Amino acid sequence: MELLEDLSYMAQKWRDPRPLDVNVVNKIAAGEIIVAPVHALKELIENAVDAGSTSLEILVKDGGLKLLQITDNGHGINRDDLPILCERFTTSKLKVFEDLTSIGTYGFRGEALASISHIAHLTVTTKTKDSNCAWRAHFSDGKLVPSKPGQSADPKATAGRQGTQITVEDLFYNVPTRRRSFRSASEEYAKVLDIVGRYAVHCSGVAFSCKKHGDSTTGIATPANATIIDRIRLIHGSPIANELVELSIEDETYCFKVQVFTSNANYHVKRTTLLLFINHRAVESSSIKKALEQTYSAFLPKGGRPFIYLSLDIEPSRIDVNVHPTKREVNFLHEDEIIERICDEVRVKLAGVDRSRTFMTQSLLPGARVSLTAANPEKENEPSTPANSREKRQPQKTYENNLVRTDAKLRKITSMLPPSDLDPSSTKCPGDPTNDDMEYEYSDREHTLCRLTTIKELRAEVRENMHNELTETFARHTFVGIVDERKRIAAIQGGVKLFLVDYGMVCNEYFYQVGLTDFANFGVIQFNPPLQLRDLLQIAAQHEKELAAKECPPDAMTVDTEFDFNWHEVVALVEQQLLSHREMLHEYFSLQISPTGELLSIPLLMKGYMPSLAKLPRFLLRCGPNVNWMSEKECFRTFLTELAAFYVPESLPLKPSLPAAGAEGSSREREDSSLQDIAARRAQLSRVVENVMFPAFRARLVATRGLLRGVVEVANLKGLYRVFERC
Repeated sequence: MELLEDLSYMAQKWRDPRPLDVNVVNKIAAGEIIVAPVHALKELIENAVDAGSTSLEILVKDGGLKLLQITDNGHGINRDDLPILCERFTTSKLKVFEDLTSIGTYGFRGEALASISHIAHLTVTTKTKDSNCAWRAHFSDGKLVPSKPGQSADPKATAGRQGTQITVEDLFYNVPTRRRSFRSASEEYAKVLDIVGRYAVHCSGVAFSCKKHGDSTTGIATPANATIIDRIRLIHGSPIANELVELSIEDETYCFKVQVFTSNANYHVKRTTLLLFINHRAVESSSIKKALEQTYSAFLPKGGRPFIYLSLDIEPSRIDVNVHPTKREVNFLHEDEIIERICDEVRVKLAGVDRSRTFMTQSLLPGARVSLTAANPEKENEPSTPANSREKRQPQKTYENNLVRTDAKLRKITSMLPPSDLDPSSTKCPGDPTNDDMEYEYSDREHTLCRLTTIKELRAEVRENMHNELTETFARHTFVGIVDERKRIAAIQGGVKLFLVDYGMVCNEYFYQVGLTDFANFGVIQFNPPLQLRDLLQIAAQHEKELAAKECPPDAMTVDTEFDFNWHEVVALVEQQLLSHREMLHEYFSLQISPTGELLSIPLLMKGYMPSLAKLPRFLLRCGPNVNWMSEKECFRTFLTELAAFYVPESLPLKPSLPAAGAEGSSREREDSSLQDIAARRAQLSRVVENVMFPAFRARLVATRGLLRGVVEVANLKGLYRVFERC
C-alpha cells in the first residue's frame, strides 16, 4: 500500500511541472561553463586581453581551487558598472543576435563572471584611467555583497593601479561533489600552465607571468616584446624552437589567412602538441589534428608526432562561435577545403626542408680495418703498446637483421625474373608516364567550390573509416615489384616487413577517394570524333547477353530464365537515364553527352594513366541499374563507385605462347597482333602501377579498414633471420 502511495506521489510530481528556482538555474549554467579552474582562468584571460591589457600576472594556489588571481593593466571598469558586472548576459560586446556574425572579441555572452560568482567568492578591484582611485567590490550569486557582515555592499574606494584585479577564492565551495572530483592540485596547476602557455605564445605584445602562491619563481614568464619563436622557446624549450619552420597562407577564395610555426622532420615526440587558434580564440579541432598528423606520418618515424602552432583567421561572417558553452569549439564554412589547403602547404614546406638537409657519410670496403686512433686525434701519435691496445674498444657489430633496403632504386623482384620473348621493357605505349607522346592541355576553367553537404558527409565517412597503421604503411612504403598481373598483386616493403597488396582493390578505393576530393573539378578525356552512346550500350548489352548464355545450363536454354529478357529495352532505358541527367553528369563528373546521344568526354582521374576503354561500354551500361538516381547522396556514392571500378586496371591474361609455325597467314597475323597488343598493355600497366599509382597511394591514400583484406604480410626480416639461424 505504501509503495502505491509513493508511486502516486511521484506521478503527481511529473504531472505538475514548475519552473526551477533562479538560483538553481544559475548554478546549473555555471557548472556547464566553469568545469575546472582552468576554464575560469581561460575566461578571465580572454576578458583581460579584450580590455587592451599588455601585461597579465596570474597567481594560483592549490591548482586554482583555493585561489585564482589575475591582474592586468587594461582599461579597467567604471565604478557605475560594478553593480551589474556579475549579472548573467550582461555584456558590452553584443547587442542584437546578428552581431554574432561579426564577433571579433573573445567573450560575448556575459556569463563568465556571473558563473564564477555563483560557485566561488569573487572580488574585483579596478581603476580606470580617469578615476582618482581604485574601487573594490565583492560578489556572490551575481550580486554585490559586503566584505564583512553588517557593512554596506557598495564598492569601496582603495589604492590601486590602472587595470583590473580579479580574485577567485574557494572555487566550487558550494558544489562539494565537483570539488572532490579533482585528483590533485599539481594536476590542475599543470592544466593552468598549459592554457597560460597557449595564450602567451599567441598574444603578441602581451606579457604573461604565472606562478604558485608563495613561490619566488614563476612557472611561465614572457616579455611583451618577444617574438612567437622566442615565446615558444621560453615556454616549450629550445629543442622545439630550433627546429621550427614558418609558413603563411592567404586565400581569397575561402577568405582565410593562416600563420603556422611547425616542427620539421628532425623533431618528434610521442604526443602531438597543437596550439590551435581560430580568430584568436584557443579551440580544439579533431579534424585539423588528425589531418596534420596524417600529413606528418610521411616525414616522421613510426609513432613520432609534431609540434604545431597554427593561427587561422577567417572572415567573421563565415564562422559560428556560439556552438559550445566554454567556446572550446567553433564551426566554420569550407572546413574540409581549408584543412586540405593547409595540409598541402605543410607537406610542401616539409618536403622542401627535407631536401635541403645534407648528411656526412663514409663508405668502408669489405675487409678494411677501422683506424681506431683516427677517432681520437689526441692519441693518434701515441706508440702502440699492449697497455693502450687493450684500452681500444672494438666497433660494435651491426646485425644484418636490422638492415633494410632504403633506396627504391635498388634491385627489385622483377629484375630477378627470366627474360621473356615479349619483353615489356622494349615496348613504348600510349599512357606510359615516361612516354612523351601523351599531350595535355590546360584549360582556364576556375576551381569549383564544393558546398554540397552530401559530399562532405561522404568524405567524413572515409576519414572515420581510416585505418591508421595501414595508412602509415602506404605513406612510407617502398615499391618492390609486380608479382602477378592476372591477379593484380604487387609487393611493397614497409619498414622491415614485406607485404603482398591487391592493387586492384587499393586502386578501387583510391579512385573513389579521388572522386570525392576532386568532385566537380575533374580533368577531361575528350573523344574526337565523338562516340555514339547507343552503340556503346549495345556492345555492353551483347557482351552481357553472351556471358549470361555461357553461365546458363544447356538444358535450361529452352525455358525462360532470369537472363531471358529484352536487352533492346534495357539499352533504351539506360540511354534515357543518362540523357535525362546529362547536365548533372557534365557539371559534377565531366562526363559530357550531347543532346543527340553522343559521348563527348569522360572524367580524367589520374594524369599519366588511361583506363582500358574496352571497359567503357560496361561502365555506361552499369550506370543505369547500379546508380541510385533518386537520392543525391546515394547517387554520388554509387556513381563514384562505378567510376572507380572503371578506372581499376584490368586483369591481364597470362602471357600467351607464340602461334604455331604451320598456322595460316591471316590467322597468324591476327595472333601476332593480339600478342603485341597484350604485351604493349602489360608494359604500360607495369610502368603506370610502379611510377604513377603507388606514388599516388603514398601521397594521398587514406587506407580504410576494408583494405585489410587486400594486404597480407608475407615476411618479416627479423623473423626470417631467426629462421635462418636455426637452419
